[in-house]
Amino acid sequence: MDFRSDTVTKPTPAMRHAMANALVGDDVYGDDPTVNELEQWAAQRHGFEAALFTTSGTQANLLGLMAHCERGDEYLCGQQAHNYRYEAGGAAVLGSIQPQPIENNPDGTLDFAKLKAVIKPDDCHFARTRLLSLENTINGKVLPLAYLAQAREFVDQHNLALHLDGARVYNAAVALDVDVCEIAQHFDSMTICLSKGLAAPIGSLLLGTNEFIAKARRLRKMLGGGMRQAGILAAAGKLALTEQVPQLKQDHINAKRLAEGLSQIHGFSVNADFIQTNIVFVKLADTIDVNALADKLAQDGITISAANPLRFVTHKDISASDIETLLEKLEQYMA
Repeated sequence: MDFRSDTVTKPTPAMRHAMANALVGDDVYGDDPTVNELEQWAAQRHGFEAALFTTSGTQANLLGLMAHCERGDEYLCGQQAHNYRYEAGGAAVLGSIQPQPIENNPDGTLDFAKLKAVIKPDDCHFARTRLLSLENTINGKVLPLAYLAQAREFVDQHNLALHLDGARVYNAAVALDVDVCEIAQHFDSMTICLSKGLAAPIGSLLLGTNEFIAKARRLRKMLGGGMRQAGILAAAGKLALTEQVPQLKQDHINAKRLAEGLSQIHGFSVNADFIQTNIVFVKLADTIDVNALADKLAQDGITISAANPLRFVTHKDISASDIETLLEKLEQYMA
């Protein structure tokens, strides 16, 4: 059992079969039929003109930022945003794009008054504010649809573009019980990670206008992201978006059950009512040695990331019975 992330999911048998039998070409030349089919289908499915298959969510986000912004521009985001904190500063290092983060609210949203206050005036002393980047889900929290509509209104008022880091956007759609297009409709561009809870082995999508994706495709080549017979990977990506989405609901149920069980264990602090998707954060008492806990669980074949707070992530390779086993082992450890 591996609770570190939903990136550890293994491809399904159907994915392995599709990968082995995929029709392929050279994607850099634009003639891989399976990649082309995935990109065309994904664009239409999510309400965009075009899509680009990329190696990772980090690359997809970077391409999105670089396609929206030029050198010396800036983008607005949250302090907790993945493309600000956890993507090695790529926008600044490779794109010469300045991030302007503000503090996330407890529910993951960003305060529009604070965002307005940091938009730079049209003055040669300042970077040019071009883009607002949101993330959904963020730390397992779902941005409300009404908030997304407000974000669209905000960027329109201030002549900004709106990008979504949608690494787990399908988790958000499932939690809201809406079609993913209800989220996507508000954004100028969006990423979707295929290799997290959707279980493809590799890959993310970037979606936007034809012009935007053409620019991103050129940037992908510049960044070394052009792949050749990539249809082998795209075949699994299509199944991720068609066959694996229903699994996410069970992942959310398992996460809620895990949070409820953890809340009953002495030394573990978590409010199960706050769990919306497949990520559970739990604060440990100072008396608990988290490294020793991780080592003990590893002896039982259970992998966690040793940190405080602890993050548990449920996914298709974690069953309901696995949740009960983990809770049992944790109770034994604390005893």
